[in-house]
Amino acid sequence: MTDNAKPVEENRQRLHRELSARQVQMIAIAGTIGTGLFLGTGRSLAQGGPASILICYGIIGFIVYVTLLLLGEMATQYPIAGSFNTYATRFVSPAYGFALSWNYWFNDAVSVASDLTAAQLVLEYWTDWHTWVISLLFWVFLVAVNSAHVRTYGELEYWLSSLKVMTVVVFIILGILVNIGVNEDHRYIGSSNWRITGAPFVGGFGGFAKVFVTASFAYGGTESLGITAGETKNPSKNMPKVVKFVFWRILLFYILSVFLIGLNIPWDYPNLSNKTTTTSPFTIVFQYAGSKVAASFMNTVILSSVLSAGNHALFAGSRVLYGLSVTVPPQAPKIFSWTTHRGVPIPALILTSSISILCFGSSFIGSGQLWGWLQNIVGVSNQIAWLSIGLASWRFRKAWMRQGRSLDELKFRPAWTWPWGPPFVVITVTSLILIQGWSSIIPTFSIVDFVSLYIEIPIMVGMYLAWLTFSHRNATKTAAETRSPTKAFPWSDIVDMNTVDLTTDEYVERLAESAEAECQTILRRLYYWFA
Repeated sequence: MTDNAKPVEENRQRLHRELSARQVQMIAIAGTIGTGLFLGTGRSLAQGGPASILICYGIIGFIVYVTLLLLGEMATQYPIAGSFNTYATRFVSPAYGFALSWNYWFNDAVSVASDLTAAQLVLEYWTDWHTWVISLLFWVFLVAVNSAHVRTYGELEYWLSSLKVMTVVVFIILGILVNIGVNEDHRYIGSSNWRITGAPFVGGFGGFAKVFVTASFAYGGTESLGITAGETKNPSKNMPKVVKFVFWRILLFYILSVFLIGLNIPWDYPNLSNKTTTTSPFTIVFQYAGSKVAASFMNTVILSSVLSAGNHALFAGSRVLYGLSVTVPPQAPKIFSWTTHRGVPIPALILTSSISILCFGSSFIGSGQLWGWLQNIVGVSNQIAWLSIGLASWRFRKAWMRQGRSLDELKFRPAWTWPWGPPFVVITVTSLILIQGWSSIIPTFSIVDFVSLYIEIPIMVGMYLAWLTFSHRNATKTAAETRSPTKAFPWSDIVDMNTVDLTTDEYVERLAESAEAECQTILRRLYYWFA
């Protein structure tokens, strides 16, 4: 009986590698093409104007592209649960990794609340009835899906994401047609919306700076590629494939979409973005085409994308919390490492989903206002994640070279990003975090906006100091028991690059996986290229 039970117990302590390359590619797309693109672009246009939205989304897109390459290098070498949070702990500082991990977990949990609030905004296109009821039903559905096998999650994301990609392609084609005259007024729009009063830069520098945080919210989720590495088949082959072939498509979709939105929709369009509501620019363009039925269909697709984004955030958040509980020493209670026989971390899932109660505050604050605040919090948290990936990559590469290991040993090496890539990400993202809150201070100080933009920084510092204090107390206790000396300066646990372990958790490709990769038909490779 005991012998038979043992494998089950061992199985409950780990995740399963059950996500295929097809699913991982779509998960990456699902994590980025969502509420940020379908709804957030409306807020960005209203706050900054058509030029600001195009420039800011382009800048953030390039930063995230470089960040994704840096993360892909580490995730391919060490495909473990927790992703960049684990890399920050391993290569930067355990205290920093602790603060980053809990911050990112909170980011994912708040993202679920944000997506459920966004669902209410989408529903307001049809009705002003108690939309929070639909949010509650969505919440139950998301928890049910994530409680099933990871393949269930992956398959749902695949089809929902496929729908979103097709919708964006249709929108791009329709946006071009609407602009050249295929619209209700049979009017050539061209660049006229760039020349109306207030455009192309709305709100001056403050409006321009505001768009960075909404763009960061929109691009958030690309870093979750590393989180899925812990449950990806043959990561040494599939992760580089995903990194190389997914993000440029997403970047293409974003830049083309925001360019067409800026051309076709005036920044002062009624109810584009205010305290009570936000209207999707995608729905507006479909309305311009002269079909209310098509506009309603577009709104339905946006609603499904909200569901997909919430599903993705709930999955990622539960995996981050799981990763915290299995580190050595553990940075979260051990109960969160418990998984079902199907590899689902149920306790981590329950805690992550419980934060979604925030979305029901929209009844008192207004859905548009609450969603804007949640968007700020998540956007800044995404930026902190990118900064941390750059920092971890910087120290990982230096440790690799200091310990005399050849760069040829790296399973994936984007050579063109070195040596400028990591410092570029760290410096540019730090600058963005500091300057994007300009409008919350000048011309008038807004305490709520200021808090939503900068609350992450003191929380990170507080968590960092809390872990240092905890680890120092444990070290002092151990030193007293063994009569060994303690550190003279305990308030630092920066990892020594000369001695950091570079071999544990390195992925070793199995023979069966290698054979499976070699047996891919030409047809399947063409399919991946096309998809």
